[in-house]
Amino acid sequence: MVGIVYVELFLSVMWFMALWVWLNYRALAWNWPVIGMLPTLLLHVSRIHDNCTEIMGKSRRGTFHFRGPWLADMDMMGTADPENVHYIMSANFQNFPKGPKFREIFDVLGDGIFNADSESWRDQRRVARALISHQGFLRFLAKISREKVEKGLIPVLETVCLENWVVDLQDLFQRLTFDTTCTFVTGYDPGCMSLDLPDVPFSKALDDAEEVIFMRHVVPEKIWKLQRWFGVGSERKLSKAREVLDSVVGKYIAMKREEMRNGGISIDCENEDGVDLLTSYMTMGNDGTQTHDLKCDDKFLRDTILNLMIAGRDTTSSALTWFIWLVSTHPEVEKRIRDELKSFLPAGEREKWRVFGVEETKKLVYMHGAICEALRLYPPVPFQHKEPVEPDILPSGHFVEPKMKVMFSLGSIKHEPSYKFLAFNAGPRTCLGKEVAFAQVKVVAATLIHNYQVRMADGHHVLPNCSIILYMRNGLKVRVANRWSAK
Repeated sequence: MVGIVYVELFLSVMWFMALWVWLNYRALAWNWPVIGMLPTLLLHVSRIHDNCTEIMGKSRRGTFHFRGPWLADMDMMGTADPENVHYIMSANFQNFPKGPKFREIFDVLGDGIFNADSESWRDQRRVARALISHQGFLRFLAKISREKVEKGLIPVLETVCLENWVVDLQDLFQRLTFDTTCTFVTGYDPGCMSLDLPDVPFSKALDDAEEVIFMRHVVPEKIWKLQRWFGVGSERKLSKAREVLDSVVGKYIAMKREEMRNGGISIDCENEDGVDLLTSYMTMGNDGTQTHDLKCDDKFLRDTILNLMIAGRDTTSSALTWFIWLVSTHPEVEKRIRDELKSFLPAGEREKWRVFGVEETKKLVYMHGAICEALRLYPPVPFQHKEPVEPDILPSGHFVEPKMKVMFSLGSIKHEPSYKFLAFNAGPRTCLGKEVAFAQVKVVAATLIHNYQVRMADGHHVLPNCSIILYMRNGLKVRVANRWSAK
């Protein structure tokens, strides 16, 4: 009798396993008992961008339901369908805020504009738009962008040319955009872009924070929260990074307050030097025209500075890195950009060394189009996710419920015929720093392409990394040669 029970139990298990294999045989990702599709995610994490593109390309309407481990709250709906993305970001924007899960994963950003929803987001966006379009800030941006290229990037490149070194352009661009962003956000230059290429704790802390935030997307929530509770693993790294970020930002705020007490701050539109954003935030409303409910205390300033720093440093350096790589590997595009640059120069200056300014680069139509194409192919922020407030049905016919992550891949959507340009987001959350980013990229790229010949180092292979920002895994190793002598 006992033997029959064992036989029946064995046959039941075998039938269950056979049924499970049959159901998953042609599945894009195997849905294992208990652990769900997590093994597939972890197995392909090193090529997550290509894997997402493959899965969504084979799914119905480019939309795939990822199932995480039981009770791990990792289920999400991934999509690369342009209609779904438009619906989430524009048509039904109110039902798809960032949500509490997003804020928890990105908690290092505090209550800044990237994490904010509802009235807080609207107030922050309204104020940020006004300050970024302020003539004093635009003048400061133009000045700093040119100065950092001329006094920071060029001396390093000249040394590289003279010594015939292989240099990592991605590292140089990260340093450059960190300096420029920190300067126009806070008014203080950290000096990261210099000949000795120093280590800067603040920049390293940002890198560590982004690495841990990425891991929070692929590790079950209960695990990383447990790590945070005990202060171990990657969460320990984030805790240390947060201490550095808070310390440095706090120092900048204190320095600015001291400067204000000493009467050394002005946001007069006629001020020739322009004004940084921290100064603008700390002095807004002093003329009695304040139209918002934001409390500009140290906590608000800390969160705002950190959000602006990440937006300015990471996305701009990523865009520059991929753009210069694409141009250097497509000689016909490089030639057309150089011809366009020459067409705006006097005849006697077309074959001479030159640093381009913000105003000059606004006329570069072909280069603008080439930068947009690079952003389409390699969007700096490859993944975004939202969280529906109410049950909803996407245009693709897929059902989503409250608290369920809805993730869309900008790296996959570029393959869709009805693709829309989304590198700077879309709908009400369209990136406020779009023109600031274009200005910085154009100044650096125009100066680099006009004055130097960039060629890939022998044996160097370009691969995308695994991060919340689309960098190159091994950097961009190149050799740089002068086209003519610098002044």
